[in-house]
This record gives sequence, structure tokens and C-alpha cells, in this order.
Amino acid sequence: MRLRAGDGPVVFTADFASRTQWIAGRSSAYPDGGPVNPGDNKLDYLVEDPAYSRTGAFRATRNPDGTWNTGLLTTEGSAEGFMVRTGDVLEARVRLPVAVGAWPAIWTWRDGGQEIDVFEYHPDNPDLLELTNHVRDGQFYFRGTGVSPGAELDLRVRFGARSVTWWVNGVRVFGDRTGVGRNWRAYLIVNLSVSAGRYHPKPPPDVTEMAFDVSSLSIRRR
Repeated sequence: MRLRAGDGPVVFTADFASRTQWIAGRSSAYPDGGPVNPGDNKLDYLVEDPAYSRTGAFRATRNPDGTWNTGLLTTEGSAEGFMVRTGDVLEARVRLPVAVGAWPAIWTWRDGGQEIDVFEYHPDNPDLLELTNHVRDGQFYFRGTGVSPGAELDLRVRFGARSVTWWVNGVRVFGDRTGVGRNWRAYLIVNLSVSAGRYHPKPPPDVTEMAFDVSSLSIRRR
């Protein structure tokens, strides 16, 4: 992605294979760190297996008991412990999943909250991205012709003190005018969840695996 005036230098470039940048298969965003989170309408069973996350392809496969082995990486608890902070700009390139029931996301988390959803996606709403600031209650459902199952998207988010702003494929699509405040900071999470059916359909019986890809993710800081 092209550097914009005022974006600053890159201070974090995701290397999903790095054991010092990321830990796999657990997060304080899940009860007791995981591996399951049915209260959030997820069929996830988090696994550390590198085949589910360490290549940048975040995978999920069906288990006989109805749960799904799923890939999750977070900077929380890692040796580097990188945190995004106020003013940072996140840039990522992702390829959306195709299978109904897939629930990919890039988001932030710390101490039971501090959540900003860079994006969430559900293929049953094929042209819609969910962009949400849970810190100060800002949300937008972005619909675009470039958003579809299997599409590759460039995402950009500025975590401003007074407004969190989102771009999709280079176009500014939402500024929440609430922001994160001056002293906000949070860890990064990238994962593929599986919907349990309450808000979005669960996977059809013939679907046994799914994936979404993150080919790049970086943070710029002024």
C-alpha cells in the first residue's frame, strides 16, 4: 500500500510464523483463554497447530462433536507483546472466505475490552463488511461491489483519538467520530471463527473445512 502523508514509518510487520510476535490457540477474549466460546455464538475449538494459522491462511475444520478446530493468533502473551495504540494506522490485505458459517476477523483486545473490529465478515451477507468500534460505540455496515466471497480486499484503519476511520480498497468508507481516546492501547487478534447459527447460519452439513487468507498486515506510527 502507498504511504500517505502523516502515516509514519512501519513499526510492526506481521510474521505469522514468528513465535515471538504471536501466540496461537488461546486468547483472554475467550472464557478461560479458550478453547471454546459458545456464549459468543461460536463453534470454535482453538488449536495451536501451525497449519491453522501460521502461514497466514486461517483455517477451520469440522470435528465429529460439531465443534470446529479453528486458527487464532494474538500478540497478547507473546514475547514481544506488541500493542496498537492511539494514532496508529493498520493496513492489511485479506482474501474473504467462501463457505457459509465462516466468520473471519481482525480485531483488538485488552483487559476484557478495548475492542476495535478492523473487519468482520459473514458470507451469508456476501457484500457486507462489519466495521465496529466497541470502545466508544461506533459501527457501520459497509456494502460494496468489491466485497464478495473469495474477494481480495485492502483494508486500512486509523485508530484516532476522536475518530476511528476505515478505508476499503483505498476508499474512505467510515469515520465514527467517537474514536478511542488519547491513551488507548490493545493487542492484535487475527482469527477465523465459525458461526453457531443464532445470528448467522452455521455451516451446511456438507462443508467440512473453510479458510480465509491474510497476505499482509502492518502498523504505521507517527
